[in-house]
Amino acid sequence: MSIIDSVELDKTETPEPCTTMDSIDKLPEVRDGLNRKERIILYCLDQLQKERGGRHVPAIMLYGRVIEHIDMSMGEFQATISIVGDRVK
Repeated sequence: MSIIDSVELDKTETPEPCTTMDSIDKLPEVRDGLNRKERIILYCLDQLQKERGGRHVPAIMLYGRVIEHIDMSMGEFQATISIVGDRVK
């Protein structure tokens, strides 16, 4: 009898996935260091600026557009905006 034969495996348990979508969303991409949420915010900002003829975009308008793409609280949105703003400076 080998060690492998003596190990009993519980076939009813399913292994949990190693990664979740939330953890993948937080990983920065190699190209520019932006994660998915930051990229969506910048994409929406660019689209709104084009629609408004290059004028400034109110934060609440940007937030409304962002939540059409991804689920994000207002606090998380503001924290992400401040991070992205610090990178641009």
